[in-house]
Amino acid sequence: MSFRDFNFPEVQHLLGLTLAEVDLFGKAAPLDVSAEFAGRMRAGVDLALAINTEKARSEFIIAPVLMELRRLLGEGFGLFSGIEFDVDASRGLSGYCDFILTRSPLQSVLTAPLVAIVEAKNDNIRTGLGQCIAAMVAAREFNAKSSAPVESTYGVVTTGGAWKFLRLTGSALELDKHEYFVAELGRIMGILASILRTHP
Repeated sequence: MSFRDFNFPEVQHLLGLTLAEVDLFGKAAPLDVSAEFAGRMRAGVDLALAINTEKARSEFIIAPVLMELRRLLGEGFGLFSGIEFDVDASRGLSGYCDFILTRSPLQSVLTAPLVAIVEAKNDNIRTGLGQCIAAMVAAREFNAKSSAPVESTYGVVTTGGAWKFLRLTGSALELDKHEYFVAELGRIMGILASILRTHP
């Protein structure tokens, strides 16, 4: 069993979580996005949607957003793509994560605290929730074993076009009531920035 084998909403019972729907980021300020970057993103979105695969969405929409965010924040966080993340294989808390964001800017090794898990899904948000939530639980446990624990771990499930945010604090899982769309690029990037800045 691995992250990919967890389905929503069963994952909450299997991993002992409580679930609530809340307005997580209604007050998050959008980031200013340059006209040049916005233009590149429009081209990337058009290409990804024309190809219509998970890999295309990951490469032409999600990765550029995360790279631009890293540039805007002065490379102040670590960004990992497609790495194996094994915390407790006996409980299914293992597998590959599309993207992991860390509080540490180190890129040579995955270092706690992990603050966000970003999962790309080709078809719809709901199919990625189980996998993302399981990876968030793994990140919570990875952080707890380190000398730099954090109160909450965040998750994002995205089709590239739509973005859904989650927060895990202890066993309390919160899903944002809202989905954000790539046309709201500054808002999405502002939410991601607020997640990274939440942890001093």
